[in-house]
Amino acid sequence: MPLKANDPQRTSWIEVPANSDFPIQNIPFGVFLTRDDVITIGTRIGDTAIDLGAMHQLGYFSDIPLTDDIFLQDTLNDFISDGKKTWRLVRNRIAEVFDATNAELRDNEGHRNVILFSLEEIEMQLPVQIGDYTDFYSSKEHATNVGSMFRDPDKALMPNWLHLPVGYHGRSSTIVPSGTAIRRPKGQTMPPGADAPVFGPSKRVDFELEMAFITTDANKMGEPIPIGEAEDYIFGLVVFNDWSARDIQKWEYVPLGPFLAKNFASSISPWIVTLDALEPFRTESPAQHPEPLPYLQQQGDRSFDIQLEVDLKPRNGVAQTICRSNFKHMYWTMAQQLAHHTVNGCKVNSGDMMGSGTISGKTPDSYGSMLELSWGGKNPITLENGESRSFLEDGDTVVMRGFCEKDGRRIGFGEVRTELLAALP
Repeated sequence: MPLKANDPQRTSWIEVPANSDFPIQNIPFGVFLTRDDVITIGTRIGDTAIDLGAMHQLGYFSDIPLTDDIFLQDTLNDFISDGKKTWRLVRNRIAEVFDATNAELRDNEGHRNVILFSLEEIEMQLPVQIGDYTDFYSSKEHATNVGSMFRDPDKALMPNWLHLPVGYHGRSSTIVPSGTAIRRPKGQTMPPGADAPVFGPSKRVDFELEMAFITTDANKMGEPIPIGEAEDYIFGLVVFNDWSARDIQKWEYVPLGPFLAKNFASSISPWIVTLDALEPFRTESPAQHPEPLPYLQQQGDRSFDIQLEVDLKPRNGVAQTICRSNFKHMYWTMAQQLAHHTVNGCKVNSGDMMGSGTISGKTPDSYGSMLELSWGGKNPITLENGESRSFLEDGDTVVMRGFCEKDGRRIGFGEVRTELLAALP
């Protein structure tokens, strides 16, 4: 089925600001609360939110086999379950309706008044009910940096790392959309030189720059997803801030890995950008040596050129960019992650979320965490207001952005913005 929605020559009768993340070629999906306190599924073009529930009720999707309530729900799970054919049909139809040459909705003021909203009139919600969340550890540069800090730099990578996408099962109940503040967590830590742990607020709260992909219903229990089919079950991606408490993590992670240091909060950008929309931005994946086992071997361009930025804004200061990285640096691809996740027969459901792991590049300004940027606190970052940071302080706001640009075209994710509040008394 052709991806008509991706036509680079298409323009919209909705105004799209210059350098917008959301031209008509994007058509992401999200869930928002309208000015009438109604939760609906929608999309976005420029700075205009579009109520897909209202569009469906008014007959704009009459040629697509959709249930009457498919867009009148508070999550995208059922729509995602309909599969890639439906996603493409809906995106193509939205592109057609909002094409600059199509007067069908453009010249119908009554319909426009119930379908279109300014961003100030809506409140974004978590787009999916996340039943399960898995976090991977798939940036070679990040894993090498962390291994060098805490182990022998000559043995920074664990023996399994180059053979499989390392991951762990996380907690989905504390994944929140952009704009939701989080609190500094409490837990046990082992202070340097101490012989017993102490309890209290983490002193080393950190962000982790990641992307995350959302799956559809993919397989039956006991059936693996072949590597060549894995992308068919990926609906789209969000920018993902997987918060960490490094001092809690250092004490607790042996022998079973991340726990309280990771499950207190993760933040996502609220618009899911489909894999179809990102198709023009495919790029070569990093070379993999040694060659992966057959069930993980891929052909062709399997990475995506997604530019990523992190801003840090202190309570009494201006935001400044402290990291620029790129999703294409990931050593293990999304398809490899999903194939490995299910090779043992693990069942994957609609709305499941898979985090990429921290995305770091080869240069210090591309490191995707404060742990790396300050090199474990040894090299604090100096901010424009004169303050310094080794890790995050109460009142700091972290803003992450992601976007693709090629041949004058831009597809983006918007931002995920989160303020860190003080721990509860």
